[in-house]
Amino acid sequence: MVKLNKIYTRTGDNGMTSLVGGQRVSKHARRPAAFGEVDELNSVIGLARCHAKGEFDEMLARIQNDLFDLGADLATSDNDQPALRITDGQVTRIEAEIDKINEHLDPLTSFVLPGGTELAAWLHLARTVARRAERQMTELAVEEQVNEPAMQFINRLSDLLFVMARHANDAGKADVLWVPGDNHGQ
Repeated sequence: MVKLNKIYTRTGDNGMTSLVGGQRVSKHARRPAAFGEVDELNSVIGLARCHAKGEFDEMLARIQNDLFDLGADLATSDNDQPALRITDGQVTRIEAEIDKINEHLDPLTSFVLPGGTELAAWLHLARTVARRAERQMTELAVEEQVNEPAMQFINRLSDLLFVMARHANDAGKADVLWVPGDNHGQ
């Protein structure tokens, strides 16, 4: 278990940070950039939870915990080292949640503009941060090994956040749809 008695350590004052296992890397290296995006995503989901109730709040709480797992996964550079990793089961759970929510939504006839209820707006923001985290992870994967279920997890998570946002907009009935070229004549 983690125990933090002192919050500042001064070990990062020179622009370096430690990965799991003690390897020191630049704070702007791809691995810290990726887990930093995941940390930001977790914070946005925390804001979304201020507007979520019941099953959605529970789902978002699980996701927040999973995002700490993902951060730990990304902070581990050596795949042979015993580490906390995102698992196939976490990916499967998200897929089941997507399917469960999506079955109650009408099919889309256009792209959805982010917004609607406060919860939907925060979920859309979380979705875009998840996509940014995914881009950071794919950049990292070009240079270093990244756990495959971690890549699947972040990809599915943005889909889950999208269907959750639609559900938060009166099961999609209050979605604001993109009207291509609607403002061309104005």
